[in-house]
Amino acid sequence: MKKILVTGGTVFVSRYIAEYCVAKGYDVYVLNRNTKEQSKGVTLIEADRNNLGDTLRGYRFDTVIDTAYTSDEVERLLNALGAYENYILISSSAVYPEYVSQPFKEDAPLGINKYWGKYGMNKIEAETALLKRNPNAYILRPPYLYGPMNNVYREAFVFDCALADRKFYLPKDGDMKLQFFNIHDLCRFIDVLLDVKPSRHIFNVGNKAVVSIREWVELCYNAVGKQATFANVYQDIEQRNYFSFYDYEYCLDVSLQYELMDKVKPLGEGLEESYAWYINNRDKVNKKPLIEYIDNTLC
Repeated sequence: MKKILVTGGTVFVSRYIAEYCVAKGYDVYVLNRNTKEQSKGVTLIEADRNNLGDTLRGYRFDTVIDTAYTSDEVERLLNALGAYENYILISSSAVYPEYVSQPFKEDAPLGINKYWGKYGMNKIEAETALLKRNPNAYILRPPYLYGPMNNVYREAFVFDCALADRKFYLPKDGDMKLQFFNIHDLCRFIDVLLDVKPSRHIFNVGNKAVVSIREWVELCYNAVGKQATFANVYQDIEQRNYFSFYDYEYCLDVSLQYELMDKVKPLGEGLEESYAWYINNRDKVNKKPLIEYIDNTLC
C-alpha cells in the first residue's frame, strides 16, 4: 500500500488531494495543527510545519504532496523528513509576470506579477528551494482551481447570485478570458506523474480551452438551474469589489500536460459538481461582501 504525506489536508486543494488518495486505497497521512475537522480515512500527524523537530523522522513515505507557500516551509519540511521517494509541489501560475508573452510556457521567465505580488514571488522561491535540494521533484503550476471543497468565493459567489435570482453585474462586455482546472483533474495528473515519471519536472496544468467571464457566469447559473441576465459595469472601479477575479487575463500553455493526460472534465460538468457540494457546505466558503457592494454602489 502506498504511503502518502499531504501537507495541510484540511482546506480545498490539500483536503481534496488527501480524500482522493484515501479513495484510491492509499495509506494517507496529513500534516497539520489539528485546528479543523479532519477527513475520514486519514492519519493525522499533528504538528506545526514551521516547528517539526523529529516529528517526521521515523516515517517513510512513497510520495510527499506539498502545498507550501514559501521557501522556508519547503526547507523546514525537507530538513524534517525521513525517507521518501517522490515529492510534488503544488505551485501556481502566479509565478509568471504579467508582461511575459502568452500563453505562458514552463520555460518562460519568472518574476513578480503586479496582480499577485508577494504570493507569486514566494511560490517562485519555494520552487527554487525545492529543486535545489531535490532536482527530481515535480512542480505543478495551475491556473484557477475549482471544484468541490473550494473555500474561495468564486463560483460560490455566482451560485449565490443565481439562487437569489439576481441580475449579474458583469465587468465591461464580459469578454475577459479565464482558464480553469478541476481539482479532480489535478489529482489525476498527479497519478500520471507517479506512474510515468517523466523526465520533465515542471508542468503547467489546466484546461486547454479558456472561457470568457460571461460564459463562465452562464455555466454557473446553469449549474443552479437558472439562466443568467446581465448588467454591464463600465465604471472605473476596482473589479474585485464586485466580481470574483482581478481584471487580469492570462493563459497557460498546457500542451505538455496534454501529452500525458489529454482528457479533462468539461467545465460545465465540473461546476455542477461544485454546486452539488456547495449547497450542503455553504459555511465552508470564505465569503466576501460582493453582493453588499453591488447593492450599495452599483444598483
